[in-house]
Amino acid sequence: MKISWWTRILDFISPRLCVVCGQRLSPTERSICSTCMLHLPRTAYQFSPADNPMAQLFWHLVPVERAAALIYYEPHSEVAQMVYQLKYSDRPDIGEDMGRLMANDMQIAGYFDGIDILLPVPLSRKRMRQRGYNQSEQLAIGISDITHLPVVTQALRRKHFHQSQTQLSRHERQENVADMFEVRNSKVLEGRHVLLIDDICTTGATLTACAEAIKDIPGIRISMLTLGLTKS
Repeated sequence: MKISWWTRILDFISPRLCVVCGQRLSPTERSICSTCMLHLPRTAYQFSPADNPMAQLFWHLVPVERAAALIYYEPHSEVAQMVYQLKYSDRPDIGEDMGRLMANDMQIAGYFDGIDILLPVPLSRKRMRQRGYNQSEQLAIGISDITHLPVVTQALRRKHFHQSQTQLSRHERQENVADMFEVRNSKVLEGRHVLLIDDICTTGATLTACAEAIKDIPGIRISMLTLGLTKS
């Protein structure tokens, strides 16, 4: 990657810091330093996409062909700080950077073979106004940058926002998102293999609700990919 002198000057005046460890980034590094990139707690689920702890969350609930997360997620960890900055600190660039990393890691195992569309989990209007962007869409944009798969954002809508999932139990999470999503344009999804994209999967309730909303579209096939899976 070619680095301009202007970028080097800006880095000297106002150094960019790694969102995981807080150390200064080199001009060629993006939001996360090379050391932290190397030591992210990867799951390797892409090598067994139909049978892994994340895929098992959806067994007997919704028809999912493959499911994987790039990394394990633990609250209050350095990785959690990165996700917090992505969602609440006006850092959409983190999503794009991590999306590119997800794509590079996953395509080694052929995870995107046969995928037609990237479908980020939508935010409510209230959240979009507060945040200014959808972190799942930023992840999808980064993935698309590597895979060249189209990102579809107008086919699925979140109808309302009840409360954050963060402090809810598994049963409460399922109730909180039940019937939360509705299809706005089914034609674009007909006969397509859709990859649902989200930031963190904990119980799978949100992704299950998305899959429930689209599963009866003629010819649709559904797979899932998240940045993180919460460690149980």
